Amino acid sequence: MLSALLAHIDLLEAKVREFDAHLIAKFDQPEEKNALALLQTIPGIDLTGAAMLLAEIGTTMALFAGPDHLASWAGLCPGNNKSAGKRKRERQRKGNSYVRRLLCEFAHAASKTRSAFRAKYQALTIRRGHKRAIMACAHKMLRTIWAMLLRSQPYRDATIDYEALIVRRNAPRWIKALASHGYLPANVATR
Repeated sequence: MLSALLAHIDLLEAKVREFDAHLIAKFDQPEEKNALALLQTIPGIDLTGAAMLLAEIGTTMALFAGPDHLASWAGLCPGNNKSAGKRKRERQRKGNSYVRRLLCEFAHAASKTRSAFRAKYQALTIRRGHKRAIMACAHKMLRTIWAMLLRSQPYRDATIDYEALIVRRNAPRWIKALASHGYLPANVATR
């Protein structure tokens, strides 16, 4: 019985891989490949997730009047349910449930990375709770995606010093090259 269940799980996983490959193969235009690469620069988004999101929202952000319009279409814009100075309970807004589900998954993954999304998640979790913090991070992520796709620029996190990261990653190689060309003593390159 157990071997039959494991064989069925293997079959299902093979089908999922087949569907993922089919979805990614559909993005064959240079603009679409560029958009896939741009989305993967955001923490929490992988190749399959980026392809699924682009299949829903498309690559042309000029169709939306702004990031607020895209967030409203996806059902991720914050609600404002006040009456007589009292805040009432907010319900989940209507919108594209597939995009909302994907962005919540991305936000949950990004909340575990070292990024601005994690800082926002941690700040909101204390006051509003886990689910509302995830929705707020998903909203922020969607606004970021809109700006990235509109400008065709990769994601740059304000909390990370990219220059220091590049220097730390490449410093051993640079020191070794300088020593091999005679600019540094050989014992400095081995430290």
